[in-house]
Amino acid sequence: MNTRYTRTAISLHWLVALGLFGAFGLGLYMTDLPLSPYKLKLYSWHKWAGVSLFLLVLFRLGWRLGHPPPPLPMSMPAILRVIAHLTHALLYVLMIAIPLSGWLMSSAKGFQTVWFGLLPLPDLVAKNAELGDQLQWLHMTLNYVLAALVIAHIGAALKHRFIDRDDILSRMLPSARK
Repeated sequence: MNTRYTRTAISLHWLVALGLFGAFGLGLYMTDLPLSPYKLKLYSWHKWAGVSLFLLVLFRLGWRLGHPPPPLPMSMPAILRVIAHLTHALLYVLMIAIPLSGWLMSSAKGFQTVWFGLLPLPDLVAKNAELGDQLQWLHMTLNYVLAALVIAHIGAALKHRFIDRDDILSRMLPSARK
């Protein structure tokens, strides 16, 4: 039985992780800047990253559905296996919901999303300032929930590596080979 993820799954995992850290950091940085051409450029970059991550996560989810992950070790308590599966499911839900909430927010605030400045995406809702503010709150809240879940995910991986001393982390590392 294979205990490692596929190379494609590993590559997608780390590419999405890098993108999430970048988009989250950019989002934190840009929100409190004064209105300027620089801030508008950063917002465009943030939207490009969000759309790109959304598409990458959809591809990653499709890959995962066609290539199931290796099973968790039976030595792991059943409740922890359930928590691991629920955490991964919630990570995927958030990685899809966050870019959608951002796209909806941009639409409601009257700012069309144009992917890489070339492909205008349709507005998902009509311009509505109140809805835009509510979606902004939702987008921000979902991001903080994702950040907390990612921290827990990293903590669990490190626990497996340094406390449990099992191969849970190594099966997702690019260079780890048995």
